[in-house]
Amino acid sequence: MHIPAIKRIIYTEEDIKNKVAELGAKITSDYSGKKPVFVSVSLGTTYFLADLTRRIDTELNIEFMLIGVYPETSKRTGVVKIIKDLDIDVEGRHVIMIEDIINTGLTMGYLVQNIESRKPASIKICTLLDRRVKRLMNIPLEYTGFVVPDIYLVGYGLDYEQEYRHLPYIAEFDIDKYNKIKDRDS
Repeated sequence: MHIPAIKRIIYTEEDIKNKVAELGAKITSDYSGKKPVFVSVSLGTTYFLADLTRRIDTELNIEFMLIGVYPETSKRTGVVKIIKDLDIDVEGRHVIMIEDIINTGLTMGYLVQNIESRKPASIKICTLLDRRVKRLMNIPLEYTGFVVPDIYLVGYGLDYEQEYRHLPYIAEFDIDKYNKIKDRDS
C-alpha cells in the first residue's frame, strides 16, 4: 500500500515481531507464576498489547483504562480525566502498565500514581516506543522496545487524526505533505 505522506519505514513488521517476542520472553521470566495484570491506557496500544500478551507464557489478566485530556492542560501537567477505570481490584497484584509510546512521561506518571494508590504488589511500565528526547518526568521504564527520535510516527497502533493505526509497520509521517494532499483533494 502506497501512502504518499509516509517518508520512510522506521521499524518493519519483522522488527516489531522480534522485539515483541523479546519483551514477552523477559516478562514471562520475570512474572512466572505471578499472574500479572496488564493495564492498557490508550487506543494506540491495541496491536502491541494483543501481540505481547500472546507471547507471555504465564497466566495474566488484561484491563483497560480509558483516559481523556483537558485541553491545554494535560500536555503541561499530565493530569488526565479517567473516562473508564479498571474493572478489577489490583490490590496485592503485579501491574504492568502498557503504552505504545512514552513522550513527556507526565501522563504515565499521573496514571502510575493513581494505580499506586490502589496498593498493588508492584507496578512496572512496558512501552514499545520511548521518545526520551521529549521526557519531562523521570519515570522508570522496566520494559522498552525501541528508543525513537523526535519524529512523527504512524502505524502499529500509532495514528494521525485516527488514521494509519492498521499499518503493520512503524513509519515516519510527513504531516505537511499529508495536509497538502488533503487540501488538494478537498
